Amino acid sequence: MPEMKRRRDDGEEEMEIVWQSPANPPERQDYIFQDGVRYVKPYYFEFISHVKNRWAGKSIVDLFADEFKGRPYDYYVSAVKSGRIQVDGELVPVSYIVKSSQKISHFLHRHEPPVMALDVNVLHKDSDVLTICKPASVPVHPCGQYRKNTVVGILQAEHDLAPLFPIHRLDRLVSGLLILARNASKADVFRQQIEAGMVHKQYIAKVIGVFPDVEVVNANINYNAREGRSTVEVPSSGNSDSPLKGKTACTKFKRISTNGVHSIVSCEPVTGRTHQIRVHLQHTGHPIANDLLYLSNFVANRSSADRTGVNNTNNMKSDESVEKSEEEDFSIDPMCTNCPNLAPKGYDIHEEGLWLHCVRYTGPDWDYECPYPNWACF
Repeated sequence: MPEMKRRRDDGEEEMEIVWQSPANPPERQDYIFQDGVRYVKPYYFEFISHVKNRWAGKSIVDLFADEFKGRPYDYYVSAVKSGRIQVDGELVPVSYIVKSSQKISHFLHRHEPPVMALDVNVLHKDSDVLTICKPASVPVHPCGQYRKNTVVGILQAEHDLAPLFPIHRLDRLVSGLLILARNASKADVFRQQIEAGMVHKQYIAKVIGVFPDVEVVNANINYNAREGRSTVEVPSSGNSDSPLKGKTACTKFKRISTNGVHSIVSCEPVTGRTHQIRVHLQHTGHPIANDLLYLSNFVANRSSADRTGVNNTNNMKSDESVEKSEEEDFSIDPMCTNCPNLAPKGYDIHEEGLWLHCVRYTGPDWDYECPYPNWACF
């Protein structure tokens, strides 16, 4: 890992920090486990961006304050003065006006959001393919604020498995089967089969009420990126000829079992739209029983046992690893707006996984499955 020395403008002694980049792989000792939660030890990281046309003409401090609102204005002033924000690899004054396409580096004390402290269970491994049972709350690959606290990162740190190429998506709060190719050529084979419609997938969900024996939903879906949710597009009454703007979507549902309050439902998405199963179940009047985003006007009958309905196909990290991790400390950065906390501000450390679980993917000459979670049994 590169070492970078910075001298403060006020003449104080030089500060020596080890900065990480995407080239630095996650390691087992990067994680801290506390009270059923997996944290990442905060680390120094270089974020790189390039000045967009709409940013040009702004001062370097105003640019960060306007575009990256997660930190106060005074932090960005201090970061520029101390050299933690640079332009084209050079220190600049706080009044510096940025130009289009310039490289901006932000050397940051990075705090990743926590996830549930569940093992990533390997189901199948050969020279070309790896299948795992993805725990809920863990994103598949680096995105947003997540880098090490991802399925790909954890598999590299704890199983020495890299490189890996996820061949399908699972939302962060969804658990179950995840297929990863172990080389680019195998990933391309999977991609071609998916694009040709040769791959079938099956999920199970725990929903509110007594679900019908069988139901097929054909309803267009609109995804609102700003709100982070999808809606079903219904034709206006009396104007059935008006074109629909949403993407076509079809999901096949079949009830597996019910206890009169909840039902376990098999879900087979024919298309692959964002939140498709979740919003189509809402459309049927039987939303996923703990899906706060799509419960809308439904009131779930949820006990305290329901709220801790973690997918137990993934085991919690052992007490021994938790005790060992808690003894390990991490460095407090005096400029960091998240220290001394492990988690960044605004994240719920007691997050709940959705009662939606991927159980099977089948292709022309392959078939991979994942065990049912405990919440699927009445």
